[in-house]
Amino acid sequence: MKTRRTWRNQADRPESGSRGAVLGRVLAGAAGALRGRAGWVAGGAAVLALCLVGGWLFTGGQDGPPDPRARQYKEFDACLLTDEKGIVTGAAAAPVWEGMQKASLETRARVTYVPVVGEPSAENARPLFNSLMQRKCDVVLAVGAAQVEVTEAGAKQYPRARFVVVDGAATAGNVMVAKSGDSLKETVAEAIRRAVDSSGV
Repeated sequence: MKTRRTWRNQADRPESGSRGAVLGRVLAGAAGALRGRAGWVAGGAAVLALCLVGGWLFTGGQDGPPDPRARQYKEFDACLLTDEKGIVTGAAAAPVWEGMQKASLETRARVTYVPVVGEPSAENARPLFNSLMQRKCDVVLAVGAAQVEVTEAGAKQYPRARFVVVDGAATAGNVMVAKSGDSLKETVAEAIRRAVDSSGV
């Protein structure tokens, strides 16, 4: 009996092994299929799903028109040209920017600034001034010797635009001079208010 049982056990082992080998080949084939075309399809579907979820989250997860409480700006742009210090606290352009922001809250005009980085010269500032005019800024404000020089020279070429130069000279009828000091912020804010009112937007 022992011999018979042993023979049966030995006879069963190859069958079990062959079944395991078949199962292994099936699993390997499935894995290969996933790595092939099916894998790319599944991966693409996963990426698409992530994009849709991300877009939904980015837009706030809601359909329909934008939130009416969101700030709506007028089609009016006030642009500031500064030296490389920009609008940081203590910079010459800081109070000008504060006045622009105040006017923006009151009139809903858009306000932006562009620093002239590098050598403080008219040659270096002129391309940036030209870029502001190409953007059709309605009011251009300038702070710093080089920026003021370029703005005063270019104002005559754009009679429909308005210009505010800090500590500059009124070289044309559309150029306003703002003096440095405690009242600079309010002077700038008032200049933008008047420009917005006269534009009719």
